[in-house]
Amino acid sequence: MNESVNKPDNEAIEVFFSYAHEDEDLRNELAKHLKLLERNKVIKGWYDRDITGGKEWKGEIEKQLNAAQIILLLISSDFLGSDFCWSVELKRAMERHETGEARVIPIILREVDWHEAPFGKLQALPKNAEPVKKFADRDQAFADITRGIRRVVNELSTGNK
Repeated sequence: MNESVNKPDNEAIEVFFSYAHEDEDLRNELAKHLKLLERNKVIKGWYDRDITGGKEWKGEIEKQLNAAQIILLLISSDFLGSDFCWSVELKRAMERHETGEARVIPIILREVDWHEAPFGKLQALPKNAEPVKKFADRDQAFADITRGIRRVVNELSTGNK
């Protein structure tokens, strides 16, 4: 299935990574897999390490979170245990998802009991919501996640929210 989306640079879908810093290595691996979508100007990823010196970090996070059309929740016990991820990023992400302003996609990184969380009703990636860490070949998990995100981008681009 080779779905292709070509968009002008100013129309790239904004993608926000919500994650716990303990999972930064996995976030970075996912970002590598999404790089082709960025190079093709289909998406534009953002995460908190993109904040430049002298900017107010909380305000920048809120600004990017409010601008994103896709919000990736990188789920682990550290994510669920983070007060900032839970009370700021997750809360706002779900508000925007409920109003149709953004699409929230849970990405299950590590095994954790997440089904009763506010995002528990959403379809998670990778397939079958299998944690990335359980895959013998993590590239397979990240490729599946990338294909899932590409499908969402295609839906948003054609107006199928």
